[in-house]
Amino acid sequence: MSKQDKIRDFDPNGPGQLDLNIYGLPFTREESDIVLVSVPWEVTVSYGGGTLLGPESIKEASLQVDLHDADAPEAWKAGIFMTEPDAELKKLSELSRAKAEKYIQALMEGARQEDHTALIDEIDEACRQMISFVKKETSQALQEGKITGLVGGDHSTPLGFMQALAEQHTYFGILQIDAHMDLRRAYEGFTYSHASIMYNALQIPQVSKLVQVGIRDYCSEEIEVMSEQGNRVEVFFDTQLKNRIIEGDSWKTLCDEIVKTLPDKVYLSFDIDGLDPVLCPNTGTPVPGGLSYNEAIYLIKSVAKSGRQIIGFDLNEVSPGDDDWDANVAARLLFKLCVFTGISRGLL
Repeated sequence: MSKQDKIRDFDPNGPGQLDLNIYGLPFTREESDIVLVSVPWEVTVSYGGGTLLGPESIKEASLQVDLHDADAPEAWKAGIFMTEPDAELKKLSELSRAKAEKYIQALMEGARQEDHTALIDEIDEACRQMISFVKKETSQALQEGKITGLVGGDHSTPLGFMQALAEQHTYFGILQIDAHMDLRRAYEGFTYSHASIMYNALQIPQVSKLVQVGIRDYCSEEIEVMSEQGNRVEVFFDTQLKNRIIEGDSWKTLCDEIVKTLPDKVYLSFDIDGLDPVLCPNTGTPVPGGLSYNEAIYLIKSVAKSGRQIIGFDLNEVSPGDDDWDANVAARLLFKLCVFTGISRGLL
């Protein structure tokens, strides 16, 4: 059966079917214009866990998402395909996390980091394997001409994707929606910590600009890194944004200012804790404040409508918890990321 036959026979108004792919769509990878790479990973998380099951929980929750989108009513016809979580990668994460947990607990009890260098090296090597996996998988999707997104996993996962994009583009900016700056040089000794993803991203020469939005939890080291980078890093702190809204500025005005700082090629990195924790109570490091769902969507829409091209995206730090609320929010957010990336690329 061809893709057009599947479009003709598919009922977008019906319930999602468990035996089909994300959002209950019937398309194969080859038939889909959008490919999402699953990365089950939670090795260096420093507070709450659960991101290992993020991709699976989002896929399950996606079956409840209605497919009519006001910004692109027939977006589902483009096809969205999500890869299955890799069993070997998942096993590596589980084994490495068990070791990391014991070490982190020892640190909290006063142990010295320098007494655990062998274990830190072992964890770093596991993370390098994950990064290599991600680079390989995303490079393949990009070479196939697919609009590519990544579904984590903790926020350390997209580094390999950024490296893959750097081989295709001479420059690009990163728009990061997050509660945290993630600019620590090596948090808890881990080079590839989820708290170091943007520090590591800045080591990629092709990353010409990093714009952070929703930031409200950070340390002095991260402020130092920001200052060292000069105009290459621009931060829209959550408190400053909210104060300006209270004083009369519109969210549109603020979004216009944010978008203006971005180059014409944009990678969008979305840590779900950038949202108000009411929307993601089970994420690993929730922080009061943050963007509302509609504020986040409007910002992403503003990027797409500005004429800038979204060259890739990730959604990370989704933890199932005791219910499916976080995954429910994430599944809807992920669909909008697909839609606006497609719009920015002229697909929708």
